[in-house]
Amino acid sequence: MTEPVTTAPTAASPGTEAVIRIEGLCKSFDGRLVLDHVNLEVDRGRIVSVIGQSGGGKSTLMRCVNLLERPDQGTVEVGGEVVHSGGRMVCRDLPGLRRTVGMVFQRFHLFPHLTAVENVILAQRKAGVPEQVALERAVALLRRVNVAHRGLARTEQLSGGEQQRVAIARALALKPEVLLFDEPTSSLDPEATREVLSVMRELAADGMTMLLVTHELPFAREVSDHVVFVDGGRIVEEGSPQDVLDNPAQARTREFLASYGTT
Repeated sequence: MTEPVTTAPTAASPGTEAVIRIEGLCKSFDGRLVLDHVNLEVDRGRIVSVIGQSGGGKSTLMRCVNLLERPDQGTVEVGGEVVHSGGRMVCRDLPGLRRTVGMVFQRFHLFPHLTAVENVILAQRKAGVPEQVALERAVALLRRVNVAHRGLARTEQLSGGEQQRVAIARALALKPEVLLFDEPTSSLDPEATREVLSVMRELAADGMTMLLVTHELPFAREVSDHVVFVDGGRIVEEGSPQDVLDNPAQARTREFLASYGTT
């Protein structure tokens, strides 16, 4: 089997700026190494898709960016500021970090006792946004993700696809610099998946910076500027969608793609 390549942080293109920069990131759980010296950059206005088998470290990588998981070692830089370095947290404003880096989870994480519009308003109010402004922004965002007609429905009354679109609206409400998507369609049926991917296509067309973990390889090929294949906690291969998904250099990447029937 081909050994995973040790990659340097991806060089930014001329005129671009790295919103996320990760160097030498390591993370273990109960003595098991989940991330092994990972290096990655996400440039402003770019879309980076992380693919790989379940349990390979993709979601942990995502959660280390906004410090939902604390790395054991390595450096994480967001928006030009180091937030974690050398095994210790440097960030002194976690709420501010999580306003900069919005996140959409697999399981939506909406408050079940609130309506759709109240879910989108809540984070804004906690951030000090005036009530009327928060309401107007929430309605506009629900309209943007095509679920405004369900604004007064409680979470339990929403379908999975509607809940995920509300979660996207909530993540957008604080005007983040980058959005993280952690397998946003993994718990959805095919129709709901199409609805959510349609919203993400619109965000991509608008130039939103996105880092996403996905099993939707055709979608990753369509919208991504850069694709990263993670296996066993390491980056095995990365590059353009055409290089990684259509003409992979590493045997392990080809083996993974073959299991999806894409090569």
